Amino acid sequence: MLGVVTAVSAMSMAGCATASAGSKGNASTGSTVKIGMNMELSGAAAGYGNQMKQGFEMAVKQINAKGGIKVNGKKIKIKTVIRDNKSTTSGSSSVAAQLAGSDEVSAIVGPATTNDGTAAIPNITKAQVPSVSPSATDPNYTLQKNGKVQPFVFRACFENNFQGETAAHFADNTLKAKNVAVLEDNSSDYGTGLAKAFKGAFKGTVVSTQSFSEGDKDFNALLTAIKGKKIDAIYAPGYYSELGLIIKQARSMGITVPIIGSDGMADPKLAEIAGSSNASDIYYTTPFSTKSGSTNSMAKTFMADFKKEYKTDAPTFSALAYDSVLMVKQAIEDANSTNSVKIAKALAKIKNMPAVTGEMTVNKSHDPEKPIMIEKMTNGKVVSAVEQK
Repeated sequence: MLGVVTAVSAMSMAGCATASAGSKGNASTGSTVKIGMNMELSGAAAGYGNQMKQGFEMAVKQINAKGGIKVNGKKIKIKTVIRDNKSTTSGSSSVAAQLAGSDEVSAIVGPATTNDGTAAIPNITKAQVPSVSPSATDPNYTLQKNGKVQPFVFRACFENNFQGETAAHFADNTLKAKNVAVLEDNSSDYGTGLAKAFKGAFKGTVVSTQSFSEGDKDFNALLTAIKGKKIDAIYAPGYYSELGLIIKQARSMGITVPIIGSDGMADPKLAEIAGSSNASDIYYTTPFSTKSGSTNSMAKTFMADFKKEYKTDAPTFSALAYDSVLMVKQAIEDANSTNSVKIAKALAKIKNMPAVTGEMTVNKSHDPEKPIMIEKMTNGKVVSAVEQK
């Protein structure tokens, strides 16, 4: 979700993992298998992280209620180790070292953000323990600088290029937009990467590109710059915190064209910040929607179970974390082992796995091939979702 930030602190922490480069990873013994969570439970990204914690815990609870994970003809239960990285790269690196080291987990779910996930890579690689991020979307997250895949890094979400291209096709084919303005968050690779992918795929004309940064509150200058342009839509990939304000200020200035965004907008706080009356004709890409009308029986069951458990509708990020646990479970069973190295190899071979966010296959870049949805918001409520082909 959040953009890549080069984490010097991650490299400096690389020596903290207790396992050596030549080790054979971690393995559980007895009647349990340890699965860790390296997650943003406080700090700037806590809104995403705590939703993921709910999905993670519900998946584990349900798996254990059915006896656990089948290994060597027997079922073993999951023992969780949940740690807060505080939405910092240094915290994520330290948590990764602890989970893979003294905690001896066989696999890790998280972190949520690309920059925190990137910071964890040196330590999980050294310890040879795989991690599955529910939502790190930067295209290069699972790749080394030489282009080769990171052997212990996986994700449950699609990457940014796919999102940006899908949004462009939606603008072309559904909205029939000929001229658009692009508002990009230039403080992260998340925002700039999505904007670049959109521009590369959009068949019409991008008449204006304006930039903002994470934490900005006043968007009147950039909105004034596009108000006089003849535009049919706005593409504004980013997070609900800034996009909610952009929507609010755009509508108050009389800019009524459709606004298209990305999965960072898939949070109820978007409408709270924008104001329900302003949040109409809003669209964004997402891997999961409660309004999809999908025939996916797993999604329907998940939504019902989540509502019963937490007394609220299931957010996208809870669904992604739930599926991350399912990926780990599938890999353990396919490997017939709790050894972390064997689990990583099995994760890379997942094919046609049923999941809440759609059947998935892990490709050679450790990215899931799965469906993508576009949700529509009217008066602050998600009213429909359509799977994009």
